[in-house]
Amino acid sequence: MKAALVAIGLLGLTACREETAQETAALPLTEEAVGHYCQMDLLEHEGPKAQAHLAGLPGAPLFFSQVRDAVAYTRMPEQSHEILAIWVNDMGAPGATWDTPGPTNWIAAEDAIYVVGGRVMGGMGASELVPFSDPAKAASFAEVNGGQVMRLAEIPDTAVLAPVELDNEPDEADFEQRLRDLSRKSEG
Repeated sequence: MKAALVAIGLLGLTACREETAQETAALPLTEEAVGHYCQMDLLEHEGPKAQAHLAGLPGAPLFFSQVRDAVAYTRMPEQSHEILAIWVNDMGAPGATWDTPGPTNWIAAEDAIYVVGGRVMGGMGASELVPFSDPAKAASFAEVNGGQVMRLAEIPDTAVLAPVELDNEPDEADFEQRLRDLSRKSEG
C-alpha cells in the first residue's frame, strides 16, 4: 500500500512538471551585439545581419556580421549545439537600408527569399546573401545589383563556403614573388 502511494505521488509530480521550450524569438540588434566570428560590434558594419539560437544557450544567440556567415555556420560540421532558429534582417522592411538594416525587422531564415551572387558586399567584405520577405522586392534588388533570387535550400555551398578574395589582398603570384624575395635575402 505504501509503495502504491509513493508511485501515485511520483506520477502526480511528473504530470505537473511542465517542459519549457527554449525561447528562440529574435532579439533586437543592440550596441552589445558582436559578430560570432569577428567579435566586432555589429552596428559598425553595413548590410544585413543574422542571429542563430542554439539548444542549451537560452537568451544568448550567436550574432553574425553577414547573413552569408550564418548560412556558412549551418553548413559546417563543427557545430556543438543543435540550431533551433535562425533570423535574418528583412532588407525589404520599411526603413531598412544597407547602412542601417534595422534592429527588429527579423524574418525566419527558412522563410526568406535571398539575392545571391550580386555585387553588394556585406559587413566583412564578402559577397552577401540579401534576404527579403517579399519576392518582388528581392527581384527588384537583383535587377539593380545583379545576382539570382533563391530560397535558403537552393543556395549552393560555393556561395557561402568558398574562400573570399578581398580587394587589397595580394594575389598568389604576388605572394610567391615575395617568398622568392625573402629567400634571396636570407641566402645573401
